[in-house]
Amino acid sequence: MPLSKAEYEMLAAFRYTLRKFLNFSERSAATVGLTQQQYQALLSVRAHSGADLLTISELALQMLIKHHSAVGMVDRLEQLQLVRREHSAEDRRKVGIRLTRSGEKVFEKLATVNRAELRRIGPDLARFMDYFARLPSEPARRAAKR
Repeated sequence: MPLSKAEYEMLAAFRYTLRKFLNFSERSAATVGLTQQQYQALLSVRAHSGADLLTISELALQMLIKHHSAVGMVDRLEQLQLVRREHSAEDRRKVGIRLTRSGEKVFEKLATVNRAELRRIGPDLARFMDYFARLPSEPARRAAKR
């Protein structure tokens, strides 16, 4: 079934809102000397809930990048003293990534401003999700604004 003009408009508004958030997040990361991708890496390390530390292979998978790119990213974050590599307690061959105290402080600052921005744009995002989640035959419950 082809998309209607309203659906194209909704897709465009959704992409615009996402791009605005990503731009906001990128500018926030730059204020502390990080790239958006480095912030994403810190987020992956901090959010990891496994029994062991996040490995570089797992980081690469989460960030949708190649293993060697993740190695380089961790190298740069180590140089900035934001993360450190640690051997696994269970398997000394495995190396995980841990935030340093400095890394935790920088990450918390960025995560806090990103959360505040998400809360600000949350109603718009909720309207987009509501719109895209409904079946084509269902009437729109709320219209998203740009």
